Amino acid sequence: MGKVMEPLLTMQGITKVFGNTRALDDVGIALRPGEVQALMGENGAGKSTLMKILIGLYHADAGTVRLGGQQVAFTSPREALTHGIAMIHQELYPVRDMSVADNIFLGRESAPSPLVP
Repeated sequence: MGKVMEPLLTMQGITKVFGNTRALDDVGIALRPGEVQALMGENGAGKSTLMKILIGLYHADAGTVRLGGQQVAFTSPREALTHGIAMIHQELYPVRDMSVADNIFLGRESAPSPLVP
């Protein structure tokens, strides 16, 4: 068996409350280099809320985010992008004359990333 690599990104104990609604309660995820993972759930399960915390659109009420072992708390999507993290939102109207990859990276073509050599 191969060596298990340390997580590149971890979110631990993430909690987010909106008024009387607990959108996230002690949620965690760990992403390792070379893995492909899916974040799935019903509408209202908190998937978008978790990702918005990761990219700095929301602030977690509790929990930690670590990137490369260092605790981070991004304050904006632009700051997250400078660390190689971006959220690809669902797009109902893609540019039909462009490939899937081109649509995904539309507007991000020259963004540097320390995560990609």
